[in-house]
Amino acid sequence: MTEPAGETAPEAPEDVEPTGDDAPQEPAEAETAVEAEGAVESQEPEESREPAETAEAEETAEAEADEADEADEDQEAGAAVAEVEVAEVADTPEAPATPEPGTPELSDAQAELAAQRELRARIEARKAEKEGPLASGAKLSGTAADLLAAVRAVEGGAASGTTFFEDPEPAPRRPAPETAPAMTVRPPVPAQAPAPAPGTTAAVREVLAKGGAPEALAGQVAAALGEAAAQVLLDDPWQLLSVSGVRPEQADGFARALLGAACGPDDPRRAVALTVWLLERAALQGHTALEIGSVRAGLAGHSVPDPEAAVEEAVSAAAVLVFQEEETPEEEPEGDEEPAEAVAEQPASPVLLGLDRYAMAEESLADGLARLVRTATADSWEGSELERAAGTHGLVLHTGGEASRAEPVALAAAARERGLRALVAVHADAGRRALGAAGAEAVTVAALLSGAAGPGRDEEGSLALDLLVVLDAPQLDVETAAVLVESLPDGCRLVLSGDPEVLGAPGAGRVFTDVLAARVCPRIASRLPDPGPLGELVSGIGAGELNQVEAPGKEIVIVPVRDAGEAVHRTVQLVADSVPRAIGVPPEQTQVVTVGHGGSAGTRALNVALKQRLNPGPGRFGGYDPGDRVAFAPAPGRTVTGTVLSADAEGLRLRCGDEELLVPKERVESALRHGWALTAHQAAGARWPAVVVVLPGDAAGGLSRPWVYTAFGRAERHLSVVHGVDQALARAVAEGVAPERTTRLRPLLEALLATPEE
Repeated sequence: MTEPAGETAPEAPEDVEPTGDDAPQEPAEAETAVEAEGAVESQEPEESREPAETAEAEETAEAEADEADEADEDQEAGAAVAEVEVAEVADTPEAPATPEPGTPELSDAQAELAAQRELRARIEARKAEKEGPLASGAKLSGTAADLLAAVRAVEGGAASGTTFFEDPEPAPRRPAPETAPAMTVRPPVPAQAPAPAPGTTAAVREVLAKGGAPEALAGQVAAALGEAAAQVLLDDPWQLLSVSGVRPEQADGFARALLGAACGPDDPRRAVALTVWLLERAALQGHTALEIGSVRAGLAGHSVPDPEAAVEEAVSAAAVLVFQEEETPEEEPEGDEEPAEAVAEQPASPVLLGLDRYAMAEESLADGLARLVRTATADSWEGSELERAAGTHGLVLHTGGEASRAEPVALAAAARERGLRALVAVHADAGRRALGAAGAEAVTVAALLSGAAGPGRDEEGSLALDLLVVLDAPQLDVETAAVLVESLPDGCRLVLSGDPEVLGAPGAGRVFTDVLAARVCPRIASRLPDPGPLGELVSGIGAGELNQVEAPGKEIVIVPVRDAGEAVHRTVQLVADSVPRAIGVPPEQTQVVTVGHGGSAGTRALNVALKQRLNPGPGRFGGYDPGDRVAFAPAPGRTVTGTVLSADAEGLRLRCGDEELLVPKERVESALRHGWALTAHQAAGARWPAVVVVLPGDAAGGLSRPWVYTAFGRAERHLSVVHGVDQALARAVAEGVAPERTTRLRPLLEALLATPEE
């Protein structure tokens, strides 16, 4: 599938042979693989529960929760399926870096792993708390009502998947537990997540060999499907689609080898697996749900004879959920005929299909934001418009460019002067270091959630905060945002700040955009313009105009090229010679940004050329040498840049900012890239003194206004544009609006927080 121009999140990895891929991608497709190749599997946490002390009600609640956990064990493999599709993963889970002696805080990689574990634990806990279907999908009619009836029947236990059109009463929603799981301040990250048992991997290897699939996939399959992976594959060969990079036709061939004539294109198991696979790929494009018609069309494209029946089978099996948001009724005019006509003119809300993973995250996030809004105590704060809004409301949105980041930072400082516990969180560690250099303390969201930084948590699991300011809010995916909001105590104020023009989150959801669109809280727009020629250029791009800007200090340089080969040559020349000599920025402080990984001027080709010039060597450590610049993906959606220090039996050791990280040797190939050249998604949330943006002729299809805005905005002092796309750049800025993501957060928020006058 080719990525549409303007896509704001990585698409699913390009379909490849199951043995793994490093094949070049087309430029329009390459951006979609931005984070996918460096992603890792989230590991299920070991739950720890404190026994109830005296109250009989607490004992009963704990027993019910334990029973729900046991009932969900069979679904954990399905949760792992959604995780593993994100990336090509290694056979062995990541081992966190070994901290230096005397360093108490955890690394970003460890912090991110812990955040992912907590995320999965919280979402699984919410699943266990709900015996009935999602209330937001209750208003259905026709086929949609039949689909929802099936979900209620199967999830409530009133019917099996075969009794599809039964209509049992929905089970009441179970109340959330009064007390959150107890947590310690800055909990330690386990030394290593459990790996699949050798016997499990060996059994899977035998099944794969029997079906003609590469045995090298055994570790990934075992990690995705659990201890019973071999039997799962024998019972349902299409579960091979849970491994990243496996295409439906390859899973079909595997199924034919195992089942022979017993399988066909209309096999119900195939229908369920393909439906889930389509939704997982959509999540990598940023969607948390898809319209039911799109799913049917996708199934038809994979030769499913009856797509409608296939969707019904997937819903009946509880593999996917069905939703239709309730319409907010408007006041009816007087008279008998006019209301009916008005209703007839309004289109019905679309019927959506989604995975429970994202459904639970969106509901949890909406509930959490509503809780913060309702529990905040209004106070009269003097100061800027942002300070006054934060004093009165529990949730405030702040928008603006790079210069506007100073305003929410100042808000946090003013709150501390008032005696409040205030904290600033950012997306990338580079942003944290930049704020630190300016005299402002900050932590990354990942480190805050894991407990590696920040105030830690109390005995009820809440962060000890009165005000949390989150910069780079557009980079929040729905799952991370849900865990973050759930971690805030009642009465805490939350300020989400960011630039709505940048590329969206690499994960599923569009949290910042949806909350802005819902209009359920104050929205403060900064009036601070970004300074200088670079600020003028980027501001114009945000407005859809590619202006010619005067740059007397060579802040902006355009380098025209005729083809991709010349683009690579001129890029190396700029980084190694021209920019250091004319601007005074050394190569290690200059970042190259291009459209995608593949192609003749993608990150792969550029990194090869830049390594030969800046740090030549044989690549004796898995293709890397000490001194190489690298991009490491400790978890889906995050990229950490650094330099190779050394290698040993455990793996590669990196210097990332002021920390040292260890990349286990099993993960070097899948989670590490050379980092002289990055994509715009990888670069989001960070800035460099000098940036070289490479736009070869074959990159035109991957350009959009958010991409150009993000790439050009990474430069602090100097921007060079290696320009080979002719008028495609101006067209992308003027017309290349990013496609919409299908999400449910906005209507959920509107239903919870809409005021009567709205």
